[in-house]
Amino acid sequence: MSRRRAEPLELLAVEGLPEAAVPAFEAAFQTTCATVAYFKDDPTDTWRVEGVREAGAGEDALTGALALAALIGDIEPPALQVGPIEAEGWLARTIEGFSEFPVGRFLIRPTHAPDPPMPGRTVLKLDAGLAFGSGEHASTQGCLLAFTAVAHRRPRRLLDLGTGSAILAIAAAKTLRRPVLATDIEPWSVRVAGENARLNGMQRLVSARLADGWRHRLLRGRRFDLVFANILARPLCAMARPLALHLAPGGTAILAGLLGTQARMVLAAHRRQGMVLERRIDVGPWTTLVLRRRHGGSPSDLSANPL
Repeated sequence: MSRRRAEPLELLAVEGLPEAAVPAFEAAFQTTCATVAYFKDDPTDTWRVEGVREAGAGEDALTGALALAALIGDIEPPALQVGPIEAEGWLARTIEGFSEFPVGRFLIRPTHAPDPPMPGRTVLKLDAGLAFGSGEHASTQGCLLAFTAVAHRRPRRLLDLGTGSAILAIAAAKTLRRPVLATDIEPWSVRVAGENARLNGMQRLVSARLADGWRHRLLRGRRFDLVFANILARPLCAMARPLALHLAPGGTAILAGLLGTQARMVLAAHRRQGMVLERRIDVGPWTTLVLRRRHGGSPSDLSANPL
């Protein structure tokens, strides 16, 4: 969605969610919403997830995604609240509320902010109208902190699986000055990723491509030294084996999009494929795992002897 157009927008919301269901409903809203946010109601210990979309956009896709989110969260489908919102008013509030902020060695800078040089920091410029990919989410921050900790290894073959706004791919490309393959299942996300790469001068290094997870021909037979996968806990578990098969010996995987309560489940699935935990980063209730594939052997050889 462009900030230059005043499209009719509407605000969607579901509330009363348990913490464990938040990632699934956030992902469901991202199928049709340009921005997604979540808020905790302390008195009830429940969560509210909100999204903004062009009025009526992706109705069927959203209905299916919300039903799947309820199934994943093992809860009754909550009522979807829908209300109008003025485009210019929403964008003004988005811009007002999105100012630059540091994450480790990086500085996240919205496009409406001044752009002075920042010695000692890598600036990542992003559109304030795309808040779900702005770097404010704790799982994205965890990935950036994890990458800061492993960048000294200078990995050569890089993949950002489920790239979204491409913030992680851009961060890696700017830091390492090496090509990054950024894939996503959503055509809209691929377009946004490409736009953000150009905005940051990384269009020659970040290749944003449409691909359905590990099954796409783009990834067939390829090995990577570093893989970002900021997705959700259950898909991460399901993809543990193909991740291990596509990770070079000694390679690193940065996994996020999971709550701290889900970390043990995700870790167990990857340990069965011969991967070892190197680091865990917690930002609020969200957890990022840094895993490495051991040198020697194959995932099938190692899966019979989980750590």
